[in-house]
Amino acid sequence: MKRPDTWWDRVERLLVGVLGALAMLVGIVQVVGRYAFPANAISWAEEVIVYLIVWGVMIISSQLVRTDGHVRPDLVLRLVGPNGQRWMEIVNCLVALAFCAGMAWYGLTITQSAIQLDEHSATDLSFPMWIYYAALPAGGLLMGVRYAIRLWRYALHFDPARMTVGHVPEHDMPLGGGTEPP
Repeated sequence: MKRPDTWWDRVERLLVGVLGALAMLVGIVQVVGRYAFPANAISWAEEVIVYLIVWGVMIISSQLVRTDGHVRPDLVLRLVGPNGQRWMEIVNCLVALAFCAGMAWYGLTITQSAIQLDEHSATDLSFPMWIYYAALPAGGLLMGVRYAIRLWRYALHFDPARMTVGHVPEHDMPLGGGTEPP
């Protein structure tokens, strides 16, 4: 039975979809403006596209943790048994949590500095850079929470039949997906 998406999953995917659509819209407006109406072309489109994509990447990284989408040594994990996989995953979660904490702390420090310095982009847009920098602690926090959940599951609720490499839990399958071929 497929577990329904949580509100958190839906909100993250919706936000990333909106950010991606906005980036595409800004890109289309820029291209049309540059070639059809050069006098009215916007000069800040590339900057805004980068900001939108960076925020989208930092948000969707949480979903990658949830679905095992980040790069990991599956070949090594397949060489050990379920108990070995469990402990390797626990260590991986601990290291990832430390990384996420560092990323969130460092990102928060950068964001606070940008606010104190009233830092803005050097373009005509003069975008407040703290909004751009805030993607780093937001992404670190989102991934950190997902890794904490993952650690809790591996440490306290490990089920070798569902949580070993090569098995895709039903709730993490792509939409319409099943493990059997069509």
